Amino acid sequence: MEIRFDDQVVLVTGGSRGIGEAVAAEFLASGARGVAITSRRAENLVATVERLGESDRVLPIEARADDPDAAASAIAAVIDRFGGCDILINNAGTNPSAGPLTDVDLGAIDKTWAVNQRGPLVWSREVWHQTMRESGGSIVNVSSVGGMQPGTALGAYNVSKAALIHLTRQLAFEMAPQVRVNAVAPSVVRTKLSAMLWDGMEDHTASLHPLKRIGEPSDVAVAVAFLASEAASWITGVVLPVDGGVTGASPVPGM
Repeated sequence: MEIRFDDQVVLVTGGSRGIGEAVAAEFLASGARGVAITSRRAENLVATVERLGESDRVLPIEARADDPDAAASAIAAVIDRFGGCDILINNAGTNPSAGPLTDVDLGAIDKTWAVNQRGPLVWSREVWHQTMRESGGSIVNVSSVGGMQPGTALGAYNVSKAALIHLTRQLAFEMAPQVRVNAVAPSVVRTKLSAMLWDGMEDHTASLHPLKRIGEPSDVAVAVAFLASEAASWITGVVLPVDGGVTGASPVPGM
């Protein structure tokens, strides 16, 4: 089955590297008419557009994921450039501080939740009001397996991603039938954001996954594309683990 996005327009937040860049590349390869990518830093966008090699179909936008005004202007720019926005990928995320919730700095917690939880709500509301309420569309949120089960190192991040999972279900309920809203939940993927979980110990981290490797950004990108596509036209409110088997094929401890 070939998934195509001919004549469709996609916006990927946090699209200048890692999973976001892989998602942008996947949509471009699948025929999207236009792909907008956002980043906090203009220089990162310039480098990404060069790597993607599709400058006529790529719109780089400097915007913070937690800034409502930036979201409003970014979506307006996408509509102005391409004539609409059919798909929103809420990929931008952060994790400024590791550690248990009992000890992590409250400022770091606020920042984590502002980007990972409030940010996707802001961008989803904005695209809904500017275009999708009338024209329809699809939203895919990038959550995490950390939002599905607790862990030892990333307490604030995990809670923010758990909230994003419930946000996905809530928006799927509220935006139906015009807009489908789904999420992916990756495990450890080879990105800069997750480097603390695999860099220098990749073999050990891979061994914790039943499929015995860590994920690649492209693994997540193809799952995102599926959920955004017409192939998933009767799917909404779903959270798809993309995790090498961590949540679905691991034994229960002690059994």
